[in-house]
Amino acid sequence: MMSIILSCSRGHNASTTLLIDGEIAFYLEEERLSRFKRDGTPLLGLTKVFDYVDHIDHLVVCHTHRAGPQADWTGEDLYKSWMRKLCKKKLTYEVTYIDQIHHEQHANVGFINSGFDSAACVIADGAGSFLHTEAFDGTIFEFETIFHAQKPLNLRTVYKHLGTDSAIGYVRLDDDTGTFATEYPGIVKEYEAVTRYCGFMSIDAGKTMGLSPYGKPNPDIPPMFRNGFGNRDVFKPNYPNGAYVMHEMYPTLIEDVKQHPQDGEKPRWSQVQKDMAYAIQKESEEQIGNLIQKAVDITGEKNIVICGGYGLNCVANYQFKKRFPNLNIYCEPISHDGGTSIGGAYHVYYHNYFNKGKTIIPIKPPKDIYYGPQYDPDTYLDHIEEYPEAKVSDTSDKEIAKLIRDGNIVTIFQGRSEGGPRALGNRSILFDPTVKDGKDIVNGVKHREYFRPFACSILADKVHDWFDLAGMDESPSMMYAVDALPGVAEKIPSVIHVDGTCRIQTVTKEQNENYYNLISAFEKLSDVPILFNTSFNLGGDPLVEDIHDALDTLSTSDIDYMYLPEIQKLITIKSNCPNMEKDDGKMLSEDGDDKL
Repeated sequence: MMSIILSCSRGHNASTTLLIDGEIAFYLEEERLSRFKRDGTPLLGLTKVFDYVDHIDHLVVCHTHRAGPQADWTGEDLYKSWMRKLCKKKLTYEVTYIDQIHHEQHANVGFINSGFDSAACVIADGAGSFLHTEAFDGTIFEFETIFHAQKPLNLRTVYKHLGTDSAIGYVRLDDDTGTFATEYPGIVKEYEAVTRYCGFMSIDAGKTMGLSPYGKPNPDIPPMFRNGFGNRDVFKPNYPNGAYVMHEMYPTLIEDVKQHPQDGEKPRWSQVQKDMAYAIQKESEEQIGNLIQKAVDITGEKNIVICGGYGLNCVANYQFKKRFPNLNIYCEPISHDGGTSIGGAYHVYYHNYFNKGKTIIPIKPPKDIYYGPQYDPDTYLDHIEEYPEAKVSDTSDKEIAKLIRDGNIVTIFQGRSEGGPRALGNRSILFDPTVKDGKDIVNGVKHREYFRPFACSILADKVHDWFDLAGMDESPSMMYAVDALPGVAEKIPSVIHVDGTCRIQTVTKEQNENYYNLISAFEKLSDVPILFNTSFNLGGDPLVEDIHDALDTLSTSDIDYMYLPEIQKLITIKSNCPNMEKDDGKMLSEDGDDKL
């Protein structure tokens, strides 16, 4: 009996998952199709599913609220209304608004993908499900949760911190599940507040992570946490919109805000802002680490799964590996809310089939996370003909490696797109990691902030010659910013951050043969088994999805080359077209001025 489950998440980072007999046939975030960063409402993703199937057995909708929106006029469920129109026939199933809270959806993804038989799942994000309790009036939100998970997919809550902006202090709600509510901001809520203080959108916590190594301990900055909870003397909750740093309470912060207003015109980052980023990074690492220890103490597990928004903090993930060398820690690559559509599909698969005694195929941990649509390479040249400025030539891995070695930025486009926010060699911008000012060169093309680090891809069998993996054998999904070994920063300066770390992707031939071959070709020219790798997009844009997105990006940027390894073609735009003018590539420098 075939099982076809279509699952979608409808908040920010909306996504669509098609699960066929327990295997992810398709996963895509809406932003890749709509071209709006972190877009919600996955309508385009839902239409894409019918490139794969002509019917579905279950439609699952995941969100922080269990109730679903109604369609105008008919009054039927909005998502069922959409699917009826897409299928052009009456649906034979009901929409499943899964009876799970948000953090359980995160735990589903991380636990199943970890491959563990049992584990403690540590979930931390900005705000999970909006819940109500009889203990007091008002809405409360999930901040941090620990589950004890066992195969096939049984979750038991053993710890849960709920938050509210009401002045309730600490209220114990359920001893059996370790659930309590406080007026103190959650760990990720505080991280978001500092992110806002530094002049970013609260959802851009990754920028704060990148800024943090430029900071240092500052005695004039108050502690972010007190007695294991967020410090209400520093942070003011304003849910559901987040929390704010109460800078007006501290002379150093008052002066900093006065001297360095974040008006969005010419962003500058003061030393105090860098120190704030440093403080929240270090203190949040300690707090999540304490949650990991609590998870071990409560469950007795040695297997730990980290998921939720904080799971994308690759700096912290590496520190956990070093702090807990005797634990098996798995950090889910699709930790953010986009991954909840996978979690919803997993939940329905097991609870609608396995728990009802039906024979099903157990879900296996994925070999990789290239989940996007499959495109036909034979059609690439037809699409390229729509771009008269593009030139096509035959090429090889050796020629592309030499192009990179000669100091050119080269993009690579192949196969299915990566799930999650990291580019892993199918939608990547590549450069020579040995170029001293390579970071500035690529940042200038992508128009990113000067302090944001870049990642690298390295042949898996060479990784221990270059980096300290803290006991790990591999890092295939860029989930860890690891320490470079002594002398490495001098060899590959453009990918080593100011703190001596690099977010790495290990590559094997089995995982990505074309990419592996290209890195190998570069190694033969340079004696360096590494490529500078960043996502194929410009600053503020989503990762490119199809060949049109890729060509549009080349046409509007200072990137000249795209490699299509599946058909061994090189696409050249601009540099070999003398009638086209090139815009100056600019980046935001440390002093806030435009910089070449």
